[in-house]
Amino acid sequence: QVQLVESGGGLVQAGGSLRLSCAASGRTFSTMGWFRQAPGKEREFVAAINWISGRTYYADSVKGRFTISRDNAKNTVYLQMNSLKPEDTAVYYCAAKYGSTSESLARQYDYWGQGTQVTVSS
Repeated sequence: QVQLVESGGGLVQAGGSLRLSCAASGRTFSTMGWFRQAPGKEREFVAAINWISGRTYYADSVKGRFTISRDNAKNTVYLQMNSLKPEDTAVYYCAAKYGSTSESLARQYDYWGQGTQVTVSS
């Protein structure tokens, strides 16, 4: 069975950093990404990575602050979040899909983790 398990969320003050991890089991995918959803808002794209090439994609709102990476040996994708802002507060979800196009579209992804809460205080 496919499982995506997120970890690393928590409470941090504005300007601080957190590192999220997503461990995949069952199989590997062409693309893995991170999405987030704040209360009352739609789920939005944060970052994605092509598993083989390492090419990365970022939402404008996090570009320059967040970095997505992967460890092929560990089947794990990471999201390093720096210079956090209160508006980054959300549940962060790891996602995976078979295809390698339309990386920012949530409906394109085939599997999802349970999510991990990130709260940034001011």
